[in-house]
Amino acid sequence: MRSDSTIGIERSLRLLQEFLRLESAGGLVLMGAALLAMLVANSPLERLYGVLLELPLEFRIGSFGIAKPLLLWINDGLMAIFFLLVGLELKREVVQGHLSTLRGASLPAFAALGGLLVPAAIYAACNWNDATALKGWAIPSATDIAFALGVLSLLGDRVPPALKAFLLSIAIFDDLGAIVVIALFYTAKLSLTALTVALFLVAALFLLNRLGVTRPAAYLLLGIPLWVAVLKSGVHATLAGVAVAFCIPLGPTAAGASDSPLDRLEHLLHPWVAFGILPIFAFVNAGVSFSGLSLADLLHPVPLGIVAGLLVGKQLGVMAACGAAVRLRLATLPEGVRWSQLYGTSLLCGIGFTMSLFVASLAFEEGGYANVGLERLGIVAGSLIAGATGYLALRFALGPSTGKDGIAP
Repeated sequence: MRSDSTIGIERSLRLLQEFLRLESAGGLVLMGAALLAMLVANSPLERLYGVLLELPLEFRIGSFGIAKPLLLWINDGLMAIFFLLVGLELKREVVQGHLSTLRGASLPAFAALGGLLVPAAIYAACNWNDATALKGWAIPSATDIAFALGVLSLLGDRVPPALKAFLLSIAIFDDLGAIVVIALFYTAKLSLTALTVALFLVAALFLLNRLGVTRPAAYLLLGIPLWVAVLKSGVHATLAGVAVAFCIPLGPTAAGASDSPLDRLEHLLHPWVAFGILPIFAFVNAGVSFSGLSLADLLHPVPLGIVAGLLVGKQLGVMAACGAAVRLRLATLPEGVRWSQLYGTSLLCGIGFTMSLFVASLAFEEGGYANVGLERLGIVAGSLIAGATGYLALRFALGPSTGKDGIAP
């Protein structure tokens, strides 16, 4: 008879395979949505596109109301669901997945730290004398796991599972870093009343967990007022999704159930996020109009800092951190993964896109450079170059295909 630990490991591997499959396919849809946004923004539909983003929408109960343009409903509302999924995946991986052991978590943790600090330092060096531009220091520090796995999927059966898991682990630590950065550096003036309500609701969610409540609906019902309270508190509303995720149980399942409440909710949300929420976010945020822009604009400190951070900073930070960790015997390379393959993966970590666009919207939400699209120009250019060079580097490092995926060597 199989032990509970064996069953848990098998379930984690199955969920990881499903996650990677959906992320890879979702990354290709995300690319299509971003391309469509750029085509629309540079066509006669550009004015209609702008009107759509600024379409005012209001939710009101009596004297209490929330009024935002469509763009912010997507960035603050739909992206809270994305961060809910990020929180669910982070909790599962830390509790019972690849990050549950020191051996499995060490190398991607060092890689993510290097991939956060070095790009931020490069961007800051390019924009040190501009206080407004300096607010975007975290833009090139993120990795878009959907985009990166989408590129990785183009290499088919040549990619070892350990390399996919390593890239996913880096992205999870990246997302954790983004959560901390958003909470600490991109928080507006705080409302103590709303923050107190939010803390009370988080305590209620924690109590549900301790009482053994396993219905995700109970947590989501409290999550909606928590999102409103966090939105009104000045802390970015998407963090409400992370708080809800951390409280949803990942313990022993009920009799007759094969998955935990967290597993079931993650399985339910993932297709909607991968094929709905993220493509919608990409469509409304990636519409870079090239009208009035030239290649010379890439030399402006903002896009230059982003491109340099994503393309140079990511690979330098990831490889330097991994090299130091392995040399100091603090971590080891994943089984079957070579340094040349790790280098190609470090290039794919420079695909910032979704998270970079999100951080840029926070950094420049009060105007400034966001009005002329320079930060989006840098994100798109840097991510495209990182994706193309990463694909080529891995294609060379991984060798020919076995032909099972239909991709010619």
